[in-house]
Amino acid sequence: MTMQDAPLRIAVIGNGFMGRIHTQAWRTAPRFFDLGREIEPIVLVGRRPEGATAARDLGWPEYATDWRDVVTRPDIDVVDICTPGDTHAEIALAALAAGKHVLCEKPLANSVEEADRMVAAAASASSVAMCGFSYRRTPALAAARALIAEGALGEIRHVRAQYLQDWLSDPDAPHTWRLDRERAGSGTLGDIGAHSIDTAQWLLGDDITAVSAVLRTFVSTRPPLAGQAGLGGVGGSGDRLPVTVDDAAAFTATFAGGALGVFEATRMATGRRNANRIEINGSLGSVAFDFERMNELEYYRADDPSGAQGFRRIQVTEPEHPYAGAWWPAGHGLGYEHLFTHQIVDLVRAIGGDLDAAAPSFAEAADVQRVLAAVAESAANEAVMTPVRRVGGEGSES
Repeated sequence: MTMQDAPLRIAVIGNGFMGRIHTQAWRTAPRFFDLGREIEPIVLVGRRPEGATAARDLGWPEYATDWRDVVTRPDIDVVDICTPGDTHAEIALAALAAGKHVLCEKPLANSVEEADRMVAAAASASSVAMCGFSYRRTPALAAARALIAEGALGEIRHVRAQYLQDWLSDPDAPHTWRLDRERAGSGTLGDIGAHSIDTAQWLLGDDITAVSAVLRTFVSTRPPLAGQAGLGGVGGSGDRLPVTVDDAAAFTATFAGGALGVFEATRMATGRRNANRIEINGSLGSVAFDFERMNELEYYRADDPSGAQGFRRIQVTEPEHPYAGAWWPAGHGLGYEHLFTHQIVDLVRAIGGDLDAAAPSFAEAADVQRVLAAVAESAANEAVMTPVRRVGGEGSES
């Protein structure tokens, strides 16, 4: 049996939300796509012994609580990292040093310095390393990228991106690791704003070169989850724990090609569950997308030969659309989980030799990290905020 004939043996590190959806993706991918190789899930890793029950329910043959033992095992080929950001670098570096292929959830790390170390390790490794920006695998967004690449929109002038959630709108919603800077690196900015940054740069094939930003924390303390009191020794106010990250981020951006970007990310947009939106305006046309209608792409042609002006709705479920042909009959839409299956498909194909499928690479993901760092730096530097001078008020010239 050759290496290409042998099953690809998988370890998923992290048994929370991302660990569960990655588990499903690993099991689903070979059932709908020709991967050229069998997939064999080996072990799920969590922090607590009681996670073994969930691992069995998810169909894992083995559960472990120490990732350090797992990433060096000879019966593991791929290490899939689904843990909080403060552990990404350590796990990825150990896995790459052990010769494993690595899939790492976004954002790549909690700092540019960590990301650069991961990039260097990936560059010197013989294995494949990929970062999990799953929205790249949305058929409608992949179709939009193709339109932009072929010049259908002309010169790109505007990028308008929003990622709106509301799960923290209630000030008494409990504290989680995502609200702790030491573990998450940042709040809304890195959690969902990173998706918008990656999507925009990927769609345009262009880099953000400068930003001007504001970060805001609306609720500074939150009640702990059961058993969470203390949060590693960090004190709270009474029975509440401190929120040390941003609740919302807003920034303007300049792209290398001259386009102007406006970005907003928040987890406090009451009524918006997962509104990941982006609109690109060019000299010849526009595209617009909202993940809450993920199977649709809006497209506008300024020179529509029919003379019927306005955005047209494209239902991106036809066999010729990216990824869609492997699934259901046309018109039968896909869901959030399918993006992770597509991600696994591309990773396995990259491991099989199609290295272009391993996108974003760690280097591309580090570029997103640099934008996140620039946004945070801009927001921290209050001098970039020019006060509005009002007659008779603060800053008045009278």
